[in-house]
This record gives sequence, C-alpha cells and structure tokens, in this order.
Amino acid sequence: MGFILFAIAVLLSVLTVPFGMLYTVLKLVFRLKFGVLFRVSDGYFYMFALAIDQMGNVAMQDLFNDLLITKDGYKFGDVDETISSVLGKNEETDTLSGFGKIIVKFLNFIDPNHALNSIERYP
Repeated sequence: MGFILFAIAVLLSVLTVPFGMLYTVLKLVFRLKFGVLFRVSDGYFYMFALAIDQMGNVAMQDLFNDLLITKDGYKFGDVDETISSVLGKNEETDTLSGFGKIIVKFLNFIDPNHALNSIERYP
C-alpha cells in the first residue's frame, strides 16, 4: 500500500505543484507592492525549500547514513527533520565521516555554523 500511495503522491505532485506555485507567485505579484513582494515571497520560498530538505532527508537516508556519518551517528530519515539538522547533531557528537565533515565545512563557508544552528530539538 505504501508504494501505491507513493506513486499517487509523486504523480499528483508533478501535475499540481507547478500550478500551485505559479498561482501563489501571481497572487503575490498582483496583491502586494513591489517592496513587500520580495519579503513575503522569500518566506514562501523558504518554506518550500524546507519541505524539499525534509523530503531529501527521507529519500536519501540510506546513502547519507552510509556516506556522511559513522556507524554510531545520529541517523538520517526523520520526515520532520532537515538534512542540516542531522548534520549538526552529528557535528556536535563528532560522528561525521570524513566526507560528512567536508559537506559541513562547505555549508559553514556559505552560512557560518549552518549545521549547528539548524539543529532541531524535540521535547
């Protein structure tokens, strides 16, 4: 049943997400002043990027668990967590592999302390 739901979700996403995004962008363009448009649309695209990041954490979990962390590291795959959060938790506990450390250094070059600042804490 999981595979059928996955196939339906992918098909519906491919068919509908572009229209939903276009609708939102056009709505923002026609309802907001130019200066406000970029602040509001930035939030929209940030949320969209976050959703893609969380999907990547699930889709890439086996590859990332094998390539980016040590055997005892905090695992990728939680649907509610970003890739950067998992990298940050492993940076904190020194359980990144050599390749994982390179990825974190690259992210930190773009955004200082990116992985550590991205850690999601749950109660």
